[in-house]
Amino acid sequence: MKSHALILIVDDEDMNLQLLEVMLLPTGYTVLKAGNGREAVDFARRSRPDVILMDIMMPVMNGIEATRILKSDEATRDIPIVMTTALRDVQDRIRALEAGADDYMSKPFDMTELRIRVQTLVKVKAYHDHLKHHKDLLEQQVQERTQELQRAYERIQNVSLETIHILSRTAEFKDEGTGKHIQRIGGYAAAIARKIGLKPVTIERLLYAAPMHDIGKIAIPDAILLKPGKLDPDEWEIMKTHAAIGSEMLSVGKAAIIRLAAVIARTHHERWDGTGYPDGLVGRRIPLAGRIVTIADVFDALVSDRPYKKAFSVEEATRIIREGRGTHFDPEITDAFIDILPEIEAIRNNL
Repeated sequence: MKSHALILIVDDEDMNLQLLEVMLLPTGYTVLKAGNGREAVDFARRSRPDVILMDIMMPVMNGIEATRILKSDEATRDIPIVMTTALRDVQDRIRALEAGADDYMSKPFDMTELRIRVQTLVKVKAYHDHLKHHKDLLEQQVQERTQELQRAYERIQNVSLETIHILSRTAEFKDEGTGKHIQRIGGYAAAIARKIGLKPVTIERLLYAAPMHDIGKIAIPDAILLKPGKLDPDEWEIMKTHAAIGSEMLSVGKAAIIRLAAVIARTHHERWDGTGYPDGLVGRRIPLAGRIVTIADVFDALVSDRPYKKAFSVEEATRIIREGRGTHFDPEITDAFIDILPEIEAIRNNL
């Protein structure tokens, strides 16, 4: 038995309050007294008693209403309430139970019965408090562990993305500008994907997969890859093989990001009108990821210095993108890109 338990007794008759106090004090309980239902609600919210003995018929607020209020409040709903009354009408019992009362006792009280009932409810309340504390502790531990896992996942994400960037640069490591280029492509692709409403998991995969779009250039001779002038027809045919080579390199992977990267590597030079390479795909036959990375790659190439050209202004690059709508680029992707141009410029300026 919880000897230091707090019992709130509620009755508008002082004699009844004194009688109950006399019966309970010898058991070691602490007794708190209230003269009506409103006082009982206030005391219960402040003191959180272990058991409430609640009279039904009281002025200001009766016991039924007070019980209903306490049982509807999350802070007090678990406190056991024993309704007490001199009335013996069955309807009173029904009303008390409907209000949420846990037990019912008729006046005059039998001391032994009263003590046993209170003792039982104190144990029930103590057990309930123990379970609630254990539940709260478990929830806290789950939350802490979830936060730890989230932090670990974020660390893994950062390491994975950095690894992808490093591996992707191996294809073009002699070109100082490509490191930031591959990061920007991932950022542009993710921003476009958000604009057209793709799922968060797809957006994240694009962020990771898009930087690997040109990994096949590792097989292209430096004399062609870094040639400062225009490529001749034979050189151009060799350059174009990087798309298929990159896709073949990545196709051995089983992870979803690597499989997506293989698709992007092969299709990011396809054109909406079918004049792209390596497969001459038309329109929506080009995978969506390829269509997204195509416009991201072209834009960044236009606004960047290359061995064979100087960077265009953003305005000039945007004009070229607009002119390519429906021929080079998917019209929907083009519109989305134009709509988020300020975000695209922010990504470019930060990388």
